[in-house]
Amino acid sequence: MSRRLKRIKANQIEEVLDKLETMHPEAGCALNHRSCFELLIAVVLSAQTTDISVNKVTPALFERYPSPEELAEANPNDVADIIKTIGLYKNKSLNIVKLANKLIEDFDGEVPGSFDELISLPGVGRKTANVILAEAFAEPAIAVDTHVFRVSNRIGLTDADDVDKTEEQLKKRLPKDKWIRSHHLLIFHGRKICHARKADCENCLLNEVCLKRGV
Repeated sequence: MSRRLKRIKANQIEEVLDKLETMHPEAGCALNHRSCFELLIAVVLSAQTTDISVNKVTPALFERYPSPEELAEANPNDVADIIKTIGLYKNKSLNIVKLANKLIEDFDGEVPGSFDELISLPGVGRKTANVILAEAFAEPAIAVDTHVFRVSNRIGLTDADDVDKTEEQLKKRLPKDKWIRSHHLLIFHGRKICHARKADCENCLLNEVCLKRGV
């Protein structure tokens, strides 16, 4: 992605969010889960894989390993057999077994609620930690995945060349009480309209404010 020279004006941000809401009222967490633990595992598995693919494997995974205690005792090869249809399944199998062990050893089997504690877990990076904080604990956070990175910089909400800078700029520019909702709206916009190869500008309500329409 070429570096952008400017961003949309601050007084246009509310309009962007309102129009994203109009286009994607259904936006929300697409990973099926029934607990903080299931959400954490699902988000770790979703790296470089679609949420749809993860949702296909997690029912069997959680039926066999419904808690950190069961997963901690699992053979990673058995876990790999269950999740082998998703990307990087071998590494992810090792990571989630190690993650379960660390939950038990360091957090009494509970998913921690602080950023620093979350990123101490195997397979958990900045994006995953922010998702857990937002979805499981309702803590204001913005998780920047490939969709959020692309859409934010394409529209002109941000002018950043990596995900960390994008997150930093979004937090400065967006109202804190809209961080979580904005994260979902940007993801859905990237999935449904603002595609990586070619944006579907004909069906986008942001044409009047978007700085890189048609890209």
